[in-house]
Amino acid sequence: MRPESGAVVPTWNGDAVIRFDEVIDEMPGGAGGAGAGGLASHVLLSPTARGAKVSWHRTSISVKPREGWKRGRVYRLEILPGILDLRRNVLDSGKVVLFSTGPEIGHARLGGIALAWVDHRILPRALIEAVPLPDSLGYLTLADSGGQFDLQGLTPGRYIVYATMDENSDRRRGARESYDSTLVTLDSSSNVALYTFVHDTVPPRLRTGSAIDSVSIRLEFSQPLDAAAPVDSTNIHVFALPDSAAVPIASILTQRQFDSLATIARQKADSAAPKDTTGGGRQRVAPREQPQGRRPSTVQVDTSLVRRLLAQRPVPSDKIVLTFARRLKIDTRYLIRVAGATSLTGKKGDGQVVVLIPKPAPADTTRRAPTPDSLAPPPRPKPPR
Repeated sequence: MRPESGAVVPTWNGDAVIRFDEVIDEMPGGAGGAGAGGLASHVLLSPTARGAKVSWHRTSISVKPREGWKRGRVYRLEILPGILDLRRNVLDSGKVVLFSTGPEIGHARLGGIALAWVDHRILPRALIEAVPLPDSLGYLTLADSGGQFDLQGLTPGRYIVYATMDENSDRRRGARESYDSTLVTLDSSSNVALYTFVHDTVPPRLRTGSAIDSVSIRLEFSQPLDAAAPVDSTNIHVFALPDSAAVPIASILTQRQFDSLATIARQKADSAAPKDTTGGGRQRVAPREQPQGRRPSTVQVDTSLVRRLLAQRPVPSDKIVLTFARRLKIDTRYLIRVAGATSLTGKKGDGQVVVLIPKPAPADTTRRAPTPDSLAPPPRPKPPR
C-alpha cells in the first residue's frame, strides 16, 4: 500500500495504490464511479466532495479524489470484499488504510447498528457516514450483513452520524432513501443505534378503505404514521350513508395489533376444538437435511440486542383498523373522515374515504357430503326377516 497506513504525508500528490499478489479482474462497468458497479463499487475513499477516481493496473488499484488531495485532512481508504482475481477467487475480507496530509490521526472509535425501523429488521450493507462538526464532509463505511459497523481512527469531537439505505449504491443520501441521523460527542469510544425511514416532506394522505369483516374496516395511508402520536376517536369519524348517521367506533388498532388479536382468537378457537388423535391420515415428514459444504456466515448477530433495540420504538405502520361494537350494514356505504394523521417527520394530514360493505359471498352448495368418520362404530346389522 502507498502511502502506508498511519503515514503523515503533508505534500502527497500522487495516487493511493493498493497492490495485490494476483492479477485482479478489471470488473468493467464502474471504474469511474461508485454507482456504476465494477471496481469503484468496492472502494470507499473519504472525506471527499466529488467521490474518487478508481483505476485498474493488473495487480493494483489506484485511487484519488476527483478534487485532488487536500492539505490538513485525515483520509480513510476502505477496500470492500468482493474483488475477483482472474481465477474468479473472491476477496472475502476488506482492508482499511488511514493516512494524513497534516493532522495527527485520531484513536477514537465509533460503532453501532443500522435498523430498518418501518420493516422492523436489521439493515445490512447500510451506508454509514460520520461527519465531524462543523465540517460537511464525513467518513464513510458500510455496515456488514448484520447491520453492524465500526469506524476507527477518528479524532474526538462532535459528529453527526448517518445510516442510509443506499438503494442505488451511489454512496450518497438520496432524497427518497431511508436514513436516520444522530448527534454523538465522541471521546474514546461510542456505540449508536440508527433507525432508518423515508423522510417524507408532504403530509400523509388517506389512500383507501376496505371492509375486513362485518365489524372491521382497514384504512391505508400514503406513508407510515407516527405511533407516538396515534389517531384516536377525536380524529376519526364514521357516518352511514345516505343519511350521514354517526357510527360509534369501538377501537382503533394498528395493523400489527389487529393481526395479533386475530392470531390469539384463532389459537383459542383451535384449543377449544376437539383434537384429532388419529393424525388425520397425514404422514409425518422428516426434516430436510441441510446441504453440506456451505461456508457458515462470519457475521455474528446478537439477535437479543436487535430485539431490545427494536422494542424501544413502536413500529410505524401505514395501516390502521377500525372496529365497531355493532355489525355494519350489508350493501351500505360508510363515509370515514380522518383529521391530523401524523407522519414520522411530524407532518399532519386530513382525508376522507367511502367504504362499501359488500354482500357476503354465496354459500358453496356444490361440495360433496363429508365422508363418514372411519373410526365411527359400524352400523348395526338389520335383524333377519
